[in-house]
Amino acid sequence: MKFVTRRLVIRDITQKDAPAIVLQANNLKVTRNPCIVPYPYTVKDAQRFIRNCIKQARAKNRKSYEFAVEIKKSKEVAGLIGITDLNSFSQTASIGYLLGEKHWRKGIMSEALEAMIKFAFRRLNLKRLQAEVFFENKASVELLKKFAFKKEGLRRQAVRAKSTGKWHDVWIYGLLKSDIKR
Repeated sequence: MKFVTRRLVIRDITQKDAPAIVLQANNLKVTRNPCIVPYPYTVKDAQRFIRNCIKQARAKNRKSYEFAVEIKKSKEVAGLIGITDLNSFSQTASIGYLLGEKHWRKGIMSEALEAMIKFAFRRLNLKRLQAEVFFENKASVELLKKFAFKKEGLRRQAVRAKSTGKWHDVWIYGLLKSDIKR
């Protein structure tokens, strides 16, 4: 599966992406916010993640869609974005992303998130997307607000980050299909 935007190719992850994923994820500034990403992040971690992505892509009833975010011009993998915890009956899912530090503040994740929101609501026919964001992750909060996600609640000391071992409060943000202006 592949989506092409103005500057990006958002595509299925392959085994060839392991070195690029390690390059972006093996940075504590990057991995301190996604709770499931360890630090240091190794080739073995990337290979395990990729095997799981490939397995999910082949599954009859998919529960997740994970993609590489590739810069069209350079063909460099800048990060990852995915829809997980897909519940086809309730038409809900979670969305998450990771972007390498050298790509921060360039609008890359905004462009990728916009494509994924369209995919979620148009192709997957979801009614709701949810994102969980560490209390201190201001950049991610601002990104979600840009796309009309609404703050719905706070889960206190709800998540322990694999990268640091620290416990975090987590904001819950939600976006309904009906929230999107046509």
